[in-house]
Amino acid sequence: MALLLLLTVLAAAAVVASSLLLRWNEVRYSRRWGLPPGTMGWPLFGETTEFLKQGPSFMKARRLRYGSLFRTHILGCPTVVCMDPELNRRTLASEGAGFVPGYPQSMLDILGPNNIAAVHGPLHRAMRGAMLALTRPAMIRGALLPKIDAFMRAHLHGWAGRRVDIQEMTKEMALLSALRQIAGISAGPLSDALKAELYTLVLGTFSLPINIPGTNYSKGLQARKKLVAMLRQMIIDRRSSGCAQDDMLDALLSGNEGTRAKLSDDQIIDLLITLIYSGYETVSTTSMMAVKYLSDNPKALEQIRKEHLDIRKGKSPGDALDWNDYKSMTFTKAVIYETLRLATVVNGLLRKTTQDVEMNGYVIPKGWRIYVYTREINYDPCLYPEPMVFNPWRWLEKGLESHPHFMLFGGGSRMCPGKEVGTVEIATFLHYFVTRYRWEEEGNNTISKFPRVAAPNGLHIRVQDY
Repeated sequence: MALLLLLTVLAAAAVVASSLLLRWNEVRYSRRWGLPPGTMGWPLFGETTEFLKQGPSFMKARRLRYGSLFRTHILGCPTVVCMDPELNRRTLASEGAGFVPGYPQSMLDILGPNNIAAVHGPLHRAMRGAMLALTRPAMIRGALLPKIDAFMRAHLHGWAGRRVDIQEMTKEMALLSALRQIAGISAGPLSDALKAELYTLVLGTFSLPINIPGTNYSKGLQARKKLVAMLRQMIIDRRSSGCAQDDMLDALLSGNEGTRAKLSDDQIIDLLITLIYSGYETVSTTSMMAVKYLSDNPKALEQIRKEHLDIRKGKSPGDALDWNDYKSMTFTKAVIYETLRLATVVNGLLRKTTQDVEMNGYVIPKGWRIYVYTREINYDPCLYPEPMVFNPWRWLEKGLESHPHFMLFGGGSRMCPGKEVGTVEIATFLHYFVTRYRWEEEGNNTISKFPRVAAPNGLHIRVQDY
């Protein structure tokens, strides 16, 4: 009886203590005048657990309660979530007017202090200029597309008669294709080592910055150290060899190909990590989901296959795709854009205030994060009628790409510099996949959409010759 009473008292004390902590945290932030409505959750952790667990439902519930602009505390930062399309557009276009990139500490630590998402001002312009020079149309046409084409033909060889996990195959495809373009690395021990560390690094960027052994953040930091060591050795080897390799690393080290001023080795390493990371995540996921949506939509599959079979009519089996072939892939690009929109491969973008900023009559304090939440824009029926339907034909209408709230590739001065080369990679993958094979899904495949788009148990298909 005494033990039961003690347990009851302890439970009641825990409830009271929890309520007091939550209330104290609310009062602490509520002292600031002019903040948007919302809740801040627990000290230090905020509402991160609920955010990561509930994802879009977390956002929708708070939007219904507080409106399209509300405050919370996620991923270690006091944050204002903005779900208003026009306000989001203005925020992305306002870098230097109170906003700078504001990505979570875990992402900044793991991707490095010189990654393009973290820097601003002259360094951002220099690094963005280098990336644009490496991925400009002339470079894609003359240097990158031939490499991408050769890689995709080899990667997609011999799939007939196999049960394939398309998630794993597109992950491998995106990483190996990026490594081939960046540093001429082919499949082998080095790419296997880089792949293992990159997978760990990606998970670390979606975690709380708590450096305790065994956490995803701690593993991500260790993966970064190993990646930096491998890339630094690669730079040393490249300089000592004295041989031109005609790849992105050569261009960065020499300052050729319009990469302007030379970057330091540390800046080059962080730029390479960013190139690999961003290309791997978006290209692999978009390719996987395009296969999924085409499987579920026979009419779209028929039209994209016809587009690519028409391209092949003028070629012998061994002929590569050229720039004109790519530019003719109108429906393929529509499939890629619709996949990006419906799957919401990128949920939003983060900014940080460098001064007190006014937004819709509220005052956002200096040092807070602004989460430009673009996910709901993708499902806005005013912009995209029947938004939950996979309809690539909508992108054939003139002007849809140029409407002011088109944010599939970011916005403002942070528009993704690699969007064209990523589209080329996905389009080339789809070209060889749909012209060589037919397929059908096997097993109980499920897709999770938050915090990353992924198939937790794989996405399995049975592949046959077309």
